[in-house]
Amino acid sequence: MAKAGKKKSLVIVESPAKAKTINKYLGPGFEVMASMGHIRDLPSKGINVDIENDFAPTYDITPGRKRTVTSLKAAARNIDKLYLATDLDREGEAIAWHLAETLGIPEEDTYRVVFNAITKNAIQQAFANPGKLDMDKVMAQQARRILDRIVGYKISPLLWKKVARGLSAGRVQSVAVKIVVERERLIRAFDPKEFWLVPAVFTLDMKKDYSAQWLQFIEPAEGEDKGPTVAQQNQWLEQHSAFKADLHTVNNERIGDLDGPTAKNILSALKESEFSVADLKVKRAVSRPSPPFITSTLQQAAANRLGFATKRTMRVAQQLYEGIELGSMGTLGLITYMRTDSTHLSPEALSAARSYIEGNIGKDYLPEKPNFYASKKGAQEAHEAIRPTDPDLAPSDIRTFLTDEQFKLYDVIWRRFVACQMAPAQWDTTAVEIEAKTSIGPCRHKATGRVCVFDGFTKIWRTNSNEPVLPAMKVGDPVAPVDIKARQNFTKPPARYTEASLVRALEKEGIGRPSTYASIITTIQDRKYVEQQKAKFYATDIGEVVTDKLSEFFPRVMDIAFTRHMEEQLDKIEEQHLEWVSVLKEFYGPFKDNLDKATEDMKHAKAETTPSEYTCPKCQQEMVYRFGKNGKFLSCGAYPECKFASPCDKDGKMLEEKVSEHACPNCSKPLIHKFGRFGPFLGCSGYPTCKTIVKIDADGNVLPPKPPPEPTGIKCYKCKDGEFVIRQGKKGPFMGCGRFPRCRTIVSMKQLDNLKKLQAEGTWPPATREEADIMLGRTKTKKKTAKKKVAKKKATKKKTAKKKVAKKKTKKKTAAKDKAEE
Repeated sequence: MAKAGKKKSLVIVESPAKAKTINKYLGPGFEVMASMGHIRDLPSKGINVDIENDFAPTYDITPGRKRTVTSLKAAARNIDKLYLATDLDREGEAIAWHLAETLGIPEEDTYRVVFNAITKNAIQQAFANPGKLDMDKVMAQQARRILDRIVGYKISPLLWKKVARGLSAGRVQSVAVKIVVERERLIRAFDPKEFWLVPAVFTLDMKKDYSAQWLQFIEPAEGEDKGPTVAQQNQWLEQHSAFKADLHTVNNERIGDLDGPTAKNILSALKESEFSVADLKVKRAVSRPSPPFITSTLQQAAANRLGFATKRTMRVAQQLYEGIELGSMGTLGLITYMRTDSTHLSPEALSAARSYIEGNIGKDYLPEKPNFYASKKGAQEAHEAIRPTDPDLAPSDIRTFLTDEQFKLYDVIWRRFVACQMAPAQWDTTAVEIEAKTSIGPCRHKATGRVCVFDGFTKIWRTNSNEPVLPAMKVGDPVAPVDIKARQNFTKPPARYTEASLVRALEKEGIGRPSTYASIITTIQDRKYVEQQKAKFYATDIGEVVTDKLSEFFPRVMDIAFTRHMEEQLDKIEEQHLEWVSVLKEFYGPFKDNLDKATEDMKHAKAETTPSEYTCPKCQQEMVYRFGKNGKFLSCGAYPECKFASPCDKDGKMLEEKVSEHACPNCSKPLIHKFGRFGPFLGCSGYPTCKTIVKIDADGNVLPPKPPPEPTGIKCYKCKDGEFVIRQGKKGPFMGCGRFPRCRTIVSMKQLDNLKKLQAEGTWPPATREEADIMLGRTKTKKKTAKKKVAKKKATKKKTAKKKVAKKKTKKKTAAKDKAEE
């Protein structure tokens, strides 16, 4: 700190990386420190919200932050001014308020500085024009925190009692799970409809027959399920002056859904015909660039283009925002703030982008005026889109300073920003109709394709278009069929959500906010409500059960429209000075009624059954679906008289017990493939008489049994009866008493030679545990044991005192009651 008379100003940010970057832009009169995120929050134990007293919250220092708070308080004792430079969103405003409350610096000496990018210019401007805390933002964040705490702490214990231990509910996360569950059920209930198509492949090369080559090309390679991709097919077609076309009209009437006999009849007529170009239309089309990124579109693009999970995207974006060491250039913040819903770009950013395009890409790619994009309703125009702080820092120029994931994400952000200020791409879109005169009338196939006339913004931002390039042709040109067939198809169910499409759905429905999407998606997976397989989300049995219970008893909480309404109310606290207590009261009244009803009427999930199509193989009674600790399973409807049960798959189909090739090592009966909470295993077919279990790997191969404990001959110092044996644990071998589980003494393998020597000398085992601890080098054990004993005595005394006070109160109440009755 500065000497007396030369006080410094204290600047507090969230992270050390941000502090390091900012520190170099401020003069010697500033000291920059990091709060490491939130320093105060609602304590994890208990609800800590006084619902009866206008939802007054009780805050406490966040676990693990006491040392940080002590350091901040020490730094704040002798300062001139306090600058709170946390992030510019609600969360950042709340962190700043908690810091101000905790440090207790007078309001007139406390300032709030916000900046959209960590650059020299942005930092100096922010500190030249400091403001004050925005209490509307703070109250909006506090209302959200309290709202989420009420839902979590009131519903979660109910789920523990009525479904399974360890579950949780959330105002937003539960609705996100509902979206996945509803999609799962749509897919499950989907009834595919048959329809037929008559596709064709034509070529303008009338001299060669490419049919055999084409059929060989599209055939999947040996050992693979799929043939060449659409892009690879288009490349082959282009090389052979060929193109695909779909049947469009028959006898001058547009075709609808064809059935099999009709499609085969048309195919039969086409096979006897000749084909020519009947119509050709070319139209100029313009493709405009997409807006610069906001949080949700960045998450979607990173998922689709880079395969990044939303959590990973936000983590890497945070690094790029806070600053990267760029050699002689020092530490620079490479992108603007990454939690935003605004597509607004500052005049300086527009000017920098246009200057880069003109100087590095070409004047033809620079539009006459900057491109402007409308933000969605409710977006804050004071915020900017996510963009590079300096477009002249091209990704290739700073590649050596970035990790692979930093480079990939920065490259995507940089390209999207530069592209959004470039000229549109231009295409010649061609539509061609191929006609055949047939016995059932003229039949026309239609094909479309496009040719790039001017690449425009796509020079920087590649678009994934599978639209083919058609060969040059004119009306009347003959074409030869390469392949024509009648193909059976079935309608497809809705696609499962990916990370990108789930973010899009949350954004569309107004559930959560861009800054919360990553945590929502992480939470619903951590809680095992949904799981990801091959980048797609599947609802689990527990997710479906919890969704059903909450939808039945908490319809408002689980209603998407109501969730959207609550998000809008929270926005109004910040933007329209809406009273935050009134928002919580609006929610809590109906919620409390639902909670009381659920507590009384909600049945335990394990007590509920749903009928199945299966019959019990033991007693011929109808089997039902039940819910257990491992999810849904099939059980005999006559339970408990008949205890037959069988696992089932996600669709409820019974998984028949498959007999393995292995025999039980104990009774020689066949081992059966089974599935438990820890995965697949082999169990004896003689169960429950024989309870032998054999572990297998993911491929079904039997894992070798653990080696038997290896005797050491060293006596156990605790029980004196057993001897230490060497066992294999997760972290390697260790010595444990052979009388386990009666004696659970454990000693490090490092002591093996030492103990053998001590026993040979006749000094082992010692008479007392204390002596053993000294021999084993456990000098801290006495202190720890003494502390534990003291703590135990104190806890016992407190409990006893509380009991005495409670007894006295009870006696007083009884006496008062007796007097009243007299």
